[in-house]
Amino acid sequence: MTVYDELVARGLIAQVTDEEEIKELINTGKATFYIGFDPTADSLHVGHFMALCLMKRLQMAGNKPIALIGGGTAMIGDPSGRTDMRQMMTEETIQHNCDCFKKQMSRFIDFSEGKALMVNNADWLMKLNYIELLRDVGAHFSVNRMLTAECYKQRMEKGLSFLEFNYMIMQSYDFMALFEKYGCNLQFGGDDQWSNMLGGTELIRRKLGKDAYAMTINLLLNSEGKKMGKTQKGAVWLDPEKTSPFDFYQYWRNVDDADVIKCLKMLTFLPLEEIETMESWQGSELNKAKEILAYELTNLVHGEEEAKKAQESAKALFAGGNAANMPTAELSDDDFEDGQIGILNLLSKTGLVPSNSEARRAVQQGGVSIDGEKVTDARATFSKETFDGEGIVLKRGKKNFRRVLLK
Repeated sequence: MTVYDELVARGLIAQVTDEEEIKELINTGKATFYIGFDPTADSLHVGHFMALCLMKRLQMAGNKPIALIGGGTAMIGDPSGRTDMRQMMTEETIQHNCDCFKKQMSRFIDFSEGKALMVNNADWLMKLNYIELLRDVGAHFSVNRMLTAECYKQRMEKGLSFLEFNYMIMQSYDFMALFEKYGCNLQFGGDDQWSNMLGGTELIRRKLGKDAYAMTINLLLNSEGKKMGKTQKGAVWLDPEKTSPFDFYQYWRNVDDADVIKCLKMLTFLPLEEIETMESWQGSELNKAKEILAYELTNLVHGEEEAKKAQESAKALFAGGNAANMPTAELSDDDFEDGQIGILNLLSKTGLVPSNSEARRAVQQGGVSIDGEKVTDARATFSKETFDGEGIVLKRGKKNFRRVLLK
């Protein structure tokens, strides 16, 4: 099976330009490809995970990745998938986020000896002369055609700023700059980026008279891709300070049954033959597949030691024992009133619910337990002594746990 055929078999490819040329590039290790990452936070999250895994997979096949950090485009903001305008960030915040991205990407991509590049589009976008850009680049774009792009159409009712309207031109210019500076001949992105990516290939062909290609990858869980990595607590981050290895493991351990095989194919490096044997698994066997998925991905992001700890903790927890490596919440004296804390406050202060009303609902629905025993009374209170020593294991639903200790 060729590299390209494997990408297809794993369900990664959504659409391509010039498929035969792309096959030749990828299969022979001649692709110098880029994927862009806008630094809108100080950590990558699992929404970026597929792109990082794809870059790793193609680098292993001899191709050269370029990780493009959008320090320049982040000054504008991508309107794709948005119903409102992104919040403006300062240059200092953007630079801090870029630095954080570099550290995390190095776990997936080998940047040594020129095997991969990491560049920031601020290096060329921030130096552009507006009049020159209009003449040299703007002349190659049709406004009528741009307005048919899905990323713009969905914003027309609420209003699309001229600032955001320029995003397609900026992303297209990125591809041309990378083509000229580094010989980048292929652009990857999520299938929601197709219009922007076509803009880049067309700009290179019209302005430079050269060929470059674009290929989009299926967003994980496809139509549900935009909610990937979202939980009741927000995004699932790759930074262990934001999402613990245990929580990261639990996120993948609890994916929907219908998505397990899809995730194994798209995100892990297990042989396809091994994954295909799991397609007929049901019940407890399917839970085993989920454990394999969670372990493989936690190992990729956090390393073997943390993956083993998370797996052991999860198994201990489901077996009714204590899980030493689960996320911990600490209570202080100020959290108690007359030496007692109510179950609603306890759930809220440990971050398992966003509010006391949500806590009350969880208790009333029978979804809360302490050390394996259900708490059904929303007025239940617990003394300070309850949290001495190893503390207690507080659970909300099937997926959310905290070891609660006293400082």
